[in-house]
Amino acid sequence: MGFINKIKEEIAVIRQRDPAIHSSMEVFLYPSFKAMLHYRVAHKLYLKKHYFLARWVSQRGVRKTGIEIHPGAQIGKGFFIDHGNGVIIGETTIIGDNVTLYQGVTLGGTGKEQGKRHPTIGNNVMISAGAKVLGSFTIGDNSKIGAGSVVLEEVPPNSTVVGVPGRVVKRNNKLLPQEELDQVNLPDPIKEDLSTLHHANAELTNRIIDLERKMREMKRKSNK
Repeated sequence: MGFINKIKEEIAVIRQRDPAIHSSMEVFLYPSFKAMLHYRVAHKLYLKKHYFLARWVSQRGVRKTGIEIHPGAQIGKGFFIDHGNGVIIGETTIIGDNVTLYQGVTLGGTGKEQGKRHPTIGNNVMISAGAKVLGSFTIGDNSKIGAGSVVLEEVPPNSTVVGVPGRVVKRNNKLLPQEELDQVNLPDPIKEDLSTLHHANAELTNRIIDLERKMREMKRKSNK
C-alpha cells in the first residue's frame, strides 16, 4: 500500500471512530494521525536496523503528540488512538486489525521478561482509558478492556475485562463490531458479587428469625 493510500486509510478510520470530527481536514490535527505517521517511518527504519534513527523519529512523535509507540511494535490495519495523550506501546507489542485505544493506555512489560515481553492484541479489540496491559500474553479477538483495568494475564476471545487486577466477564462469544465499542456500559463483577452476598445474607437472616420464632413457640408450649 502506497503512502497516499495509507493516509486515506487513516482518514477513513478516524472519521469512522470519532463522532466529534466534522471534516477530513481535521484528521491532520489529530494526535493519532501524527503518531501513526511517525511510527510508520520509524518502523521502516527499525526493520532496516537503523535503530538510532528509528528512535529519533519516534521521540519526535512523542514530543508532538504525547503518544509513545516503540519503532519495533507491530501494528495492523484500522488502528486508532482516541485523544491519545499518555499512550505507551512497547517494543515487542503486536496489535491486530481494527483496534481502538483511549488515552492513558499502556501496553507494557513487567520488567522481568526477556525477548517477547509485551502483549499481543487481537483483532477488533477496544482498550479503554487508563487501562494497563502488562506482560507477554494475548488479548483475544473481539474483547473489551474496561477503563482503569490492570490486565496481567491472558484474555480469551469475546471477553470483557474490568477491575484491578482485571477480571474476565464472558460475553457469550458474540462478535463485537466497532460500532458497539462502548467503554461505559461494561459489566461490574464486584457489584454483582456484593449483590449475591446481600441476597445470601438476607436469606440467612430470615432463616435465623424463623428458627428463633420456632424456639420461642416450643419454649412457650413446654412451659404450659
